[in-house]
Amino acid sequence: MNALNLTLFQWLAAGSQPTPWVLSVALTFALWGAWLCAGVLVYALWRHRADRAYLFVVAALSGLASMVSHAIASSLNTPRPFVLGLVPSYIEHAGRGSLPSTHATVMFMVALAFLLRPSLRRLSVPLLVLAAATGWARIYVGVHFPIDIAAGLLLGAAIAGLAAIAQRLAHRFVSFPTSPAGRTRDNRNAAASPWRLP
Repeated sequence: MNALNLTLFQWLAAGSQPTPWVLSVALTFALWGAWLCAGVLVYALWRHRADRAYLFVVAALSGLASMVSHAIASSLNTPRPFVLGLVPSYIEHAGRGSLPSTHATVMFMVALAFLLRPSLRRLSVPLLVLAAATGWARIYVGVHFPIDIAAGLLLGAAIAGLAAIAQRLAHRFVSFPTSPAGRTRDNRNAAASPWRLP
């Protein structure tokens, strides 16, 4: 695994003589990719009013994903590529806490949360592309290994998946009043709920 990780890194990283225009693109994604992801989330909040409750939960989960990723990275304390002298760093960054990538964790979690919501699925495609591009960019500029991005993807997928399971369990075990009138009223409310499952 380590040999594959290093081989992929050498193939994807800028090295000591990067192509100027590729480096410019990589710097843009490495520094601004997460903000573009946040912008898509804000856009969805504005345009998809019926999904606002879901989107606020996704926003809260992104904060949770960031904290979990930082906690794991601090615990593992893995050095970054530029610290090991493999490549120069083209952005300012702390030297340790490389695994997993918090950018990848949060951005893939948001993208997969959108993918799991039929009404938001169209926005999941640009979010997935943006997450992948940002992951590549942060490898290219020398602050992450490919395995860091892969670990972030897996952690983000796990958080999005657990949230989806929790949502399904909440809907499955919610209790309705026994009276027909109450049951009809609650069924109408459930149908209108932004948390209603597809």
